[in-house]
Amino acid sequence: MGSSYNGSYAEFLDSLKAAGVVIRNEGEVRERLAESQRWRTAFMTLAANGRTLGIEFSVEGSRSDARAVQKVLAQHAFPAEKEAAFIAQLTAQH
Repeated sequence: MGSSYNGSYAEFLDSLKAAGVVIRNEGEVRERLAESQRWRTAFMTLAANGRTLGIEFSVEGSRSDARAVQKVLAQHAFPAEKEAAFIAQLTAQH
């Protein structure tokens, strides 16, 4: 993706959780990302459409920091528009 950072999907999910994001049905998310060669694209698809699979991303009260989440997404080479869409989804549910 043009980034010098080659973090894995597992590091990404752990970083999201450290930033206060709660992942419902995390095992399913990890399994699907492990199967995908393009895990970033797969993640955004799950974030947008995962509810039918019981997958949801939400914020954990005051522990979540939108800037921290944005930083995690940027570190893992997500495009800015994808960052904004994911953060908007999180804050809309809060």
